[in-house]
Amino acid sequence: MTDDASMAAVLVPGAVERRVRRTRGAHATLALDAVADEVPIALEYNGTPFAVLMATPLELDELALGFSLSEGIVASPSDVRVEAVQVHLDGAVVRLRVPDAAAQQLQRRRRNLQGRSGCGLCGNASIEAVLQPPPPVADRLRIEPGALRRALDALHRRQPINTATGATHAAGWATPDGALALAHEDVGRHNALDKCIGGLHRAGIDPRTGFAVVTSRASYEMALKSARAGIELLAAISAPTSLAIALADSAGLTLIGFARDADHVVYTHPRRLDGSTAAPRARHAPEARR
Repeated sequence: MTDDASMAAVLVPGAVERRVRRTRGAHATLALDAVADEVPIALEYNGTPFAVLMATPLELDELALGFSLSEGIVASPSDVRVEAVQVHLDGAVVRLRVPDAAAQQLQRRRRNLQGRSGCGLCGNASIEAVLQPPPPVADRLRIEPGALRRALDALHRRQPINTATGATHAAGWATPDGALALAHEDVGRHNALDKCIGGLHRAGIDPRTGFAVVTSRASYEMALKSARAGIELLAAISAPTSLAIALADSAGLTLIGFARDADHVVYTHPRRLDGSTAAPRARHAPEARR
């Protein structure tokens, strides 16, 4: 085994360097590798701990704002303020201020989360609370399939952490013509989407005026977060779940899966994607799932 100093890691923000033994065929070398950074991020509302997310420690203001909105903790970005972000060696604490009524509701949820790369059902103690559908989204968005392809292509190019490490998800938001306005990465797909939602509001962009694309499966939580943000169309590169389809159907959300290159499957409300029709429940190869 040799020590190959030339195989140094390519580091970007959100990645850290670790020494590894890399084997290719019969040849093994010691090298430096870039790995995605993952730390616990504690969210405190009005001085009370509420949730711990395992996340990539970037864009924590956006993460906290998007989480507060997508979890239904507050209804408007004006109802939450990030008072401080305290970074420690082993993680970070984000301290937020919300109206007293929202803080009291959090106390009733009695949350003590140990997150696993994000959680979209935080603090709910009953099935009824988890499955409560969000208000229906609007019905104004119309896009062409070409816009969906442009947004996905742009998202693929705007994943520096994943390029360096191969370990993160991304969520992006595009205008109706497919121009990707912003993209966020995280080790957790929920976190990436929360950062995207928070980033939109911090930039003064109405999430309802475009659509979302994500590099993960479309789980129930992802559909729920999108609908709560008012996003009318969510496209994922992998499969949706049955509960995500049911939620999207009831909320009026257009849910698209297996969106790759020129291919996609529309599961609910196809009218927003010109020229598409709802697909039958087809079986897909296991390797296509992520």
